[in-house]
Amino acid sequence: MVRGGLVRSIPKEWLLKRGSGSILGVLVVGLGVLAAGCGIHPKRDGGGAPIVSEGPDHTPSQEYRIGPEDVLEVVIWKNADLSKIVTVRPDGMITLPLIGELQAGGLTANEVRDGIKARLERFKEIPEVSVTVADVRSYNLYILGEVRTPGRYQVKSHTTLLQALALAGGFTPFAATEKIILVRRDQHANEQRVRIRYRDLIKRGDVGLSPGDTIIVP
Repeated sequence: MVRGGLVRSIPKEWLLKRGSGSILGVLVVGLGVLAAGCGIHPKRDGGGAPIVSEGPDHTPSQEYRIGPEDVLEVVIWKNADLSKIVTVRPDGMITLPLIGELQAGGLTANEVRDGIKARLERFKEIPEVSVTVADVRSYNLYILGEVRTPGRYQVKSHTTLLQALALAGGFTPFAATEKIILVRRDQHANEQRVRIRYRDLIKRGDVGLSPGDTIIVP
């Protein structure tokens, strides 16, 4: 759901580091208290439009969170029968011999490994387990509106907003580049909407994208 139906100020954890003291300017539609609540201090440009700038640099976590359709390689040392390559189901679960169903979606590979080890301790004294993401398939981005090639894009590594726009072929001549909307859902399915100006991405810094993000170019 959209909290209050407002376009929110950009959370500081979405911002990418771009050298010492760099900031990302964002056009905010909403209440100034939302910005203050995120530790972001509102300013205004010459035209009176509210701009948000973040203080310290913040870089999104690079630790990958497993999602549906990702392929995991699970290796149990000296036990080929339990070692498997599995695909994460849409509900975030995987199934392994002896262990049964196990949550993988939303976790890191190390967290899944720890969960498998805990289950195996009932059968093996000191199980040695490794979990790797063999194929990333859940990092999907949705780019809509006035871009050359709108659609769903499956990427294999961390991608920024500018990179995503490049994947979509850039803007059409009719694009409102000062009113780009980035839509993101958190782990509780709450929707956050942020309005971003293209010129600020160029001048002041880029924004890291998360799996499932939607970019709307009016």
